[in-house]
Parts: sequence; structure tokens; C-alpha cells
Amino acid sequence: MERNHTMIQFFEWHLQSDGNHWKNLAKMAPELKERGIDSVWIPPVTKGQSADDTGYSVYDLYDLGEFDQKGTVRTKYGLKEDLLVAIKACQEHGVAVYVDLVMNHKAGADEKEVFKVIEVEEENRNKEISKPFDIEGWTKFTFPGRGDKYSDFKWNFEHFNGTDYDAKADKTSIYRILGENKKWNEHVDDAYGNYDYLMFANIDYSHAKVKEEMIRWGKWLAETLQCNGFRLDAIKHINHEFVKDFVTEVVKERGEDFYVVGEFWNSKPGACQEFLESVEGKLSLFDVCLHYNFMEAAQAGKKFDLTTIFNDSLVATHPLNAVTFVDNHDSQPGQSLESWVGDWFKQSAYSLILLRQDGYPCVFYGDYYGIGGEHSIEGKKAAIDPLLYARYHKAYGEQEDYFDHPNTIGWVRRGVDDIERSGCAVVIANGDDGEKRMHVGEHHAGEVWVDFTNTRDDKITIEEDGFATFPAKGGSVSVWALPDPQPEGQ
Repeated sequence: MERNHTMIQFFEWHLQSDGNHWKNLAKMAPELKERGIDSVWIPPVTKGQSADDTGYSVYDLYDLGEFDQKGTVRTKYGLKEDLLVAIKACQEHGVAVYVDLVMNHKAGADEKEVFKVIEVEEENRNKEISKPFDIEGWTKFTFPGRGDKYSDFKWNFEHFNGTDYDAKADKTSIYRILGENKKWNEHVDDAYGNYDYLMFANIDYSHAKVKEEMIRWGKWLAETLQCNGFRLDAIKHINHEFVKDFVTEVVKERGEDFYVVGEFWNSKPGACQEFLESVEGKLSLFDVCLHYNFMEAAQAGKKFDLTTIFNDSLVATHPLNAVTFVDNHDSQPGQSLESWVGDWFKQSAYSLILLRQDGYPCVFYGDYYGIGGEHSIEGKKAAIDPLLYARYHKAYGEQEDYFDHPNTIGWVRRGVDDIERSGCAVVIANGDDGEKRMHVGEHHAGEVWVDFTNTRDDKITIEEDGFATFPAKGGSVSVWALPDPQPEGQ
């Protein structure tokens, strides 16, 4: 039987800019696999504005740490050859690699150009607040360090529909670029009237040559890296029709097993579901609503009704398209979408994504290994490892929920014959100590189960009818399962 799959987001915002990240990934691939993690989402591999750039201020899509551009050959994470070695090392250990793609904008242009724009209101991008006028914008990309290798496409203002800086006036604002058929892209998020524009020079996906070049690049990147999939950044700002076409074309080239997940950061109930329908379910999405439910649960404590934890979540409505997560690089403290899930609820939240039958769970590097920077946070590896173990060895079979109390919920997985000693019972209490009487199945009768989180030291014997009463301490989770036999002599 196929084992449960688990992804890790293998970076956080404050990784050291020492060029060693790809080397570290190559070294850690065996350990990831040993923990039951069989896919990694890696940060953007393309050249940014500097050696310190996280990759989201993308400069040259074809420079993977190979050319001397923007004052560096390597990216923040390393050289191209290190990247290729890391991907191969992961795959040799049975770990798939998903590459982060930034396709909404470009930054760090090589030259300025003069072109006509209209200034628009920041809170309503459809509202014009000026007559047409000329600005001097950073929109010309010639890639002098790379030349025409891999692609001879050079970007200029015609390939963008917006920018945020006028060098002539030394003014920052939002400027919509004028020209034939120039407007904000439709089929984008409707925040601020039209949320096509996010930052830097905004790529115009109504331009035929732009669409052609970006799809060609996507195919080139997948072929060059021999990766297993993509993570698409900021897709609520990109024409949804293009997103659908891009995924369709790349998957057609690489095969149906090529996995694509998108970041559609909208916590409005139904928004992710509507987007999935608009792209005909051709990719998966991160479950943003579930993340915010976790944050709210952590903030509200025992006032939060745990029976509502999956309300409006993608995993509840579209389980095959849902990537569940607790936190990520954007939600970590100090970042643009800060919405950090408090420490006391973190392990419980991870149990809700790792030990259930639906969704593709993603562990955050910052939660597992820790976060650097000014406000550093220690990793929670010791709290997450037992859950990873239980996911890989125990969390199989029929699931039954006991979501019948606002402060104490539980569920069971009854196990499968193909995986020896599988099956588990999970109880979460967000108020006082709690317990759940749950049915794990008569085939477990007589077994003595223990709490894999080590929160409780009880031993629970499964009764003849397959029932048992499973406790949990207040403000914690307990994962009950049959322990592995001790090796002889111990």
C-alpha cells in the first residue's frame, strides 16, 4: 500500500545569504525521507535583484545562479550546479522537488525608458487621478551578463501594464502604462477594484508575446531542472486564464504526474473554491481559510469552538486540490501577511493536517527548524516529529470524527492490514483536560496504546468492542496508537 505523502516548505524568510542552501538540502535529503517527508517546496531558483534577494524580486528567469548579474553569480541559495545536485540527491532518496515560480512581476531592470502612463488611486486601481503623462521607468531588461543564452527575449515597457516608480519625478505611486490594448488584466482578484498590480514592473498577460515567452520558459525550467512540479506565487494577481493555460501546457509537456500548487491568498469564504472552478481544477491550492482558522483558534483559546475548525476550508470542499499548512514564510512574524499561529496551538494544528485522510500537508521550515532574523523563534522539531512518525506509520484506514464538543474534539483512523500496527486515535483539548470515548475497531481489542506526543504517560487498553476512552491535557493534543515492539535485549 502507498504510504501517506508529506511536503516540507524548505525555507523561511531569514535564511542566511551564504549560498549554501542548495548544499544543505542535498545533505538533508536522506533525513527528510527518514522522517516521512517525500516532497520539498524550494524557494525561487531564479536570479533576484541581489545576492541577498529571497527570489521574489525576480530579475532574470533564465539565470539559475550561472551568470554574473546584479553583482553576483550565485543566488541567495547557491549556484546552479549546487541546485542540480540537490534536486538529484532528493530524487535519489525518493523526495520530489517542487520549484517556486514568480511570474507576476519583474524587478531590477537594466535601463530606464520613457513612456506614457496614468496615475491611479492605490485603494481603487480603476480610478484615474491624472491625465496621461510621461514618466521615466525601470522597465528595460537586456540581461547583459547572460546575453541571448537560453532566450533572446528582451523586456521593455510594452510587456508590462503597470509600475510603481517615476525616476524623472523621483516619485512612488501606481502607474498604469498606456498603449494599444493596454489595461489592467481581467480575471484577477477584485480587491482594490482590480488587484492585477502588486509590485515592481507588472507583467502584462494580455500581451501575446509575453504569454508565449512565459510558457516557453516554464517548459524550459522543468526540463532543465528535471523537477517534479511547481509552486506558483501570487496567482490571485495573474490573469486566471493564463494560469490555466500555463499549467495545461507544462503538464502536457512533462506528463500528468507533474504537480502544480498555487498560492491564491484570499481568506474570503468560497474564494479559493471559485478560483479552482475558474481554472477547471487543473492545479491545487494552499488552504488559506484553514490557516486563518488555526490562527483564530490560537488567539481565542478556549473561546474557540473546535467543532468549526474546518469551516470554509478548502480541504472540506475540495480535498484532492487542498494543500494544508499551518504557517509559511509570508505568515511568519514581520512579513507582509503576518498571521502566525501561536505556539501553544501549533502541535494541535499540525495534528489536524498530518493525521487526517484528506489534504496534502505541508510542514513549514520555520516551524520545524526555527526562524532566524531579529525576532528569532526556536524550531518545534520535537513536537512535529512524533506527528510525522504517526502520519507515516499509523494514520491509515477509515476515519471517524468525534467533533461533538466545542473544547474537546477527536477522530480515529482504524488502520489497514497492509501496514502493520497502523491505526490511531487523536484528541485535542483547547480548554480544560478532556477525553473522548471513541471506536477504533474490534480488531484492535486488547492492544495497549500510548500517547506518541508524550504529553500523557497513561496506557490505554482497547476494549473488546473496539472502544476506549482517550484523554488529552488542556491546551494540547494526544495521539494514541500501538507502540512499536522494543528490540530484544531492551
